[in-house]
Amino acid sequence: MDDDWLELIPDEAAEAPGRAGTWTIAVIDDDPAVHEGTRYALAGYSLDGRGLDILSAHSGQEARALLAERRDVAIVLLDVVMETDDAGLQLIDYIRRELKEETVRIILRTGQPGQAPERRVIVDYDINDYKAKTELTADKLFTSLTAALRAYQQLRRLDETRRGLEIIIDAAPMLLDHKSMQRLAEGVLTQVASLLNVDCAGILVLREDEREAGDRAPAGSDGAPQGGFEGGSKGGPQGGFCVLAGSGLYGGYVGRDPGWPLDPGIQPLVEQAFAARRHSFGDGLSTLYVQTASGSEIVALIDTDRPLSDTDRALITLLAGRLSVAFDNVILYERLQRANVTLEQRVVERTAELIRANRRLDMQRSDLRRANSLKTEILGTIAHDLKNPLSVILGRSEMLTDLIGLDQGAAPGSDDARAAMRTQVDHIRTSATRLIDMIDSLMADAMNDALDITLRREPVDLAGLAREVCEANRPLAESKGQRLITDLAGPLQLCGDAERLREALDNLVSNAIKYSYPGGTITVRVRAEAGDYVCAVADQGPGLSPEDAGRLFGRYQRLSAKPTGGEGSTGLGLSIVKRIAELHGGRAEASSDGPGQGAVFSMRFPKEAVGVP
Repeated sequence: MDDDWLELIPDEAAEAPGRAGTWTIAVIDDDPAVHEGTRYALAGYSLDGRGLDILSAHSGQEARALLAERRDVAIVLLDVVMETDDAGLQLIDYIRRELKEETVRIILRTGQPGQAPERRVIVDYDINDYKAKTELTADKLFTSLTAALRAYQQLRRLDETRRGLEIIIDAAPMLLDHKSMQRLAEGVLTQVASLLNVDCAGILVLREDEREAGDRAPAGSDGAPQGGFEGGSKGGPQGGFCVLAGSGLYGGYVGRDPGWPLDPGIQPLVEQAFAARRHSFGDGLSTLYVQTASGSEIVALIDTDRPLSDTDRALITLLAGRLSVAFDNVILYERLQRANVTLEQRVVERTAELIRANRRLDMQRSDLRRANSLKTEILGTIAHDLKNPLSVILGRSEMLTDLIGLDQGAAPGSDDARAAMRTQVDHIRTSATRLIDMIDSLMADAMNDALDITLRREPVDLAGLAREVCEANRPLAESKGQRLITDLAGPLQLCGDAERLREALDNLVSNAIKYSYPGGTITVRVRAEAGDYVCAVADQGPGLSPEDAGRLFGRYQRLSAKPTGGEGSTGLGLSIVKRIAELHGGRAEASSDGPGQGAVFSMRFPKEAVGVP
């Protein structure tokens, strides 16, 4: 008969779970049977959906090399006595002090409890449990391992939280220091990867208010505008999307032209995050939503190679809460930069306007100087060409008057004719006198308006000049019954403009005659006094009131007193005296004992100011 064949089909070997999905424990013992028994007792063990990855070492030295290489060990099942009686205890010191592994849980197993007493070991060494091999049954091993893994899990979570908080605290100043939106976005992606302690890719997308989006075009590292993807209706009324930064497989989106779409697999996630306005965490892709006080919105899409733990999510949420301040800081800084640029442009434009205005003013000032010089020249011509002929007319009218007086007693009936002739001569004299006064007023006004009066300096005898002026005005004083007295020192030489000084003295003397009462006395004194030359004219007129004292020497200022002979006044005489005195380095002065007490008007010239020869 045919033999029946029985073929045994081996079971399919289960795939070893990835290291990220297992708990790693190390069995360190010099007895191979302990390794086999431990693996047998823990076969099929699972906690929180994660199995065990059991590593083995048979001596303290071998264990040192293993633990230095594998830093993901959660539990160490350690024998005390191996190659030496205290090899296990020395390994504990190595783990805690040299490797600085404070979270790994150490369960000490010994077959010789007397070799390492439990109380002393618990006190002196940082271990988490102490078991004799004889009492460590499968159930007790399961219980001890589970308790240790729970403790390890909690410690790792605390350690990750502490490390994450340190990263967030350290990152805050650095993120706040960024002045570029792109640099800040790149820094955010870097900090997220550091916080999660994984290799991850990411992309950071900005949606701005329309006004801000229109004002700012994010610049790349080379200064060129960054790319983005078209928001269109998806961007809503708040404006379009713009890719600020990307890392890993998303780095290619930075620098693309606006309107370039994102990958179809991630664009809906970004749009959904903007619509939901909250964080979203998935198995591999997560989105963070940040809204700034300035109205801008940012979504960061993070692509990790493992799901985020509760600790990761809490830490990344905390970091996202701090990002609003950092982004607002950059947005406000960019606004300030734009405001500074605008202000600088306005300053440049305003400066240019002021320069043009100054040039126009300089041209106008030059034109005014030329006009003023022309006016002075014209008025000088008037004085020269009109005043002299008028003086001749006045002289001839005086001669006619004298001739008419000599013909008295001639043929009868001629008295009426002579009276008519005398009337006409008086009209001529009056008109000529009025014209001379008008010309003097024009000349005085021109001199006061002149911006650049030039003195023709020459040696002048101030006393002799005063004598000439007094003799010229003596007939006018005598016509009012006034006495004109001179009190002149010897020759007082100074260097000045004789015509200008004559004009000033003439104004003082003629004013004294004009305002003094008929029959009064006018005294003209020239003397050296306290190192100065002084020309003073004293009258017996109405004096100066308190109101007059405050407006003396001003242009077009008429005093409260009126001329005693009905003469006219332009109000320029004393201002001309003041101007001429100052041009010669001196000053004009006036004093009075009060109303009705007369007044003294004088010019004082320091000898050093006028350059005495």
